[in-house]
Amino acid sequence: MSSDFLVETRGLGKAYPLVFRSRDRLRALLSLLFGRGQTDAISVLQDVNLRVRRGESLGLIGENGAGKSTLLKLLTGVLTPTTGSVAVTGRIGALLELGAGFHPEYSGRDNIALAAALYGLAADEIRAKLPEIVEFAEIGRYIDEPVKHYSSGMVVRLGFAIVAALHPDLLITDEVLAVGDESFQKKCVRWMEDYLTGGGTLILVSHSMYHVQKLCRQACWLQQGKVAASGDVFEVTQAYLAYQERKSATQAPAREAVAGQGLEFHLLDMVLNGDAGDAPLLLERGGDACVRVRVHSRDGRAPVIVFGIVRADGTPVYGVSTEMDGVRPSRESENVYFVEIVFAALPLLPGSYLLKVHPLDPEGVRLFDTLERGLTIRGESREFGLVKLQHAWIAATSSTPAEPAVRAVS
Repeated sequence: MSSDFLVETRGLGKAYPLVFRSRDRLRALLSLLFGRGQTDAISVLQDVNLRVRRGESLGLIGENGAGKSTLLKLLTGVLTPTTGSVAVTGRIGALLELGAGFHPEYSGRDNIALAAALYGLAADEIRAKLPEIVEFAEIGRYIDEPVKHYSSGMVVRLGFAIVAALHPDLLITDEVLAVGDESFQKKCVRWMEDYLTGGGTLILVSHSMYHVQKLCRQACWLQQGKVAASGDVFEVTQAYLAYQERKSATQAPAREAVAGQGLEFHLLDMVLNGDAGDAPLLLERGGDACVRVRVHSRDGRAPVIVFGIVRADGTPVYGVSTEMDGVRPSRESENVYFVEIVFAALPLLPGSYLLKVHPLDPEGVRLFDTLERGLTIRGESREFGLVKLQHAWIAATSSTPAEPAVRAVS
């Protein structure tokens, strides 16, 4: 394996014998003892070829059961491959399963010492890093309590604090951060951003496309144990989100079914930048978003129409209605109204968002229907939050400290 790569897999696969019945378990045991191979097995990972360079960040995405956690266990040596090979170099910091590696009867402090020793740290190094780990974990007096008394969030805090203090060459993390509270999640995300800036290498499994796009440059989409797509994070996540939209569309009631419910107001369609499809729209950072919707009015009255943008995790970003801006929807026919709105030079930071549209009664009180469309903002940014705010830096020059210099940032 080239020294440029920390991780390299070739034709990697994992299969488990079918052992639903007693005789299946006996047959599997005999096959292992006599080296006959597995005749009846279920494959959970097939022909995965993966390369991660030093300093890269890779997001592993896919539905539950796609093989993501199995792949991480193969990379960390928890499992051995059935086919193919895997090679990993450097010190690995792994957060795979909640509480993995912790002894439930030991205190948090003792588990820190145990984990650090397993990573190869000497006793004096452990003592030097202990205050840093305790401070990062923020679990207070529970640091001296047995881990079996910890909540799931406290276990995650302790595990991540240990990994953060050890600063591994390669950080591998599963969806364990999802059980932490929001403030600690943000703290971990900030640490990972600093870790990557400092040359660290990350493999992240997450169902949050927002976090994958924020932290990773590359992505690999696993589907039923096989690589469905790999490459640029925005292209891969866009393809995955489009797949999810198509899947949801087959399960969601059609617009005709909604119309058949006899709602006072219902949405007929939504066109985003000239595209009436269901797949998320890919938009370059700072691009324009033009939204056109049509609403059916049962009694011919003009509705109030609300437009909203939320982040993929549900955090509201912005909302506005025709009533707020004193706009009346245009009439297309006796019972159909339409309105078009342009969000020019969207200041959204790169990530995944949802555009939502709702028709309300003319009084703006009752909501009758909802249409959603995915919106992926593509670009690079190290800024935090949801939107980019225009700003200027005021800095004093060394020659004339009384006269500030202004540097605008676009």
